[in-house]
Amino acid sequence: MVTDTIADYLTRIRNASSAGHRVVEIPASNLKKEITKILFDQGYILSYKFEEDKVQGTIKIALKYDKVTKEPVIRKIHRVSKPGLRKYTGAETLPRVLNGLGIAIVSTSHGVMTSKQAQRDNVGGEVLCYVY
Repeated sequence: MVTDTIADYLTRIRNASSAGHRVVEIPASNLKKEITKILFDQGYILSYKFEEDKVQGTIKIALKYDKVTKEPVIRKIHRVSKPGLRKYTGAETLPRVLNGLGIAIVSTSHGVMTSKQAQRDNVGGEVLCYVY
């Protein structure tokens, strides 16, 4: 049984991209769906598909690779807030990842969004992960 489902989600993406897989299949949840949409909107993944079945459903993610070097676009994907130690931040102290080259995904009262969107909306929240 997995206690930290977000860490499991990030680890599956990290392992599949380092192994060179084109598609990774992950058990779905509403939070994972929102994170997947953000990764797609920011250009870190090629496409995604939500498949509903009887119990939980799955997310199929097509990973994105560089055309020339065949390196994965997601160089690092790192969990920040963990079940044992939650990391919350206010709107004025939202993190910048690699001086703005990466993204921080934040769970706010207005939904899941990047730190740039949260700063624009002037809301803080729980910092879920860094992606670059």
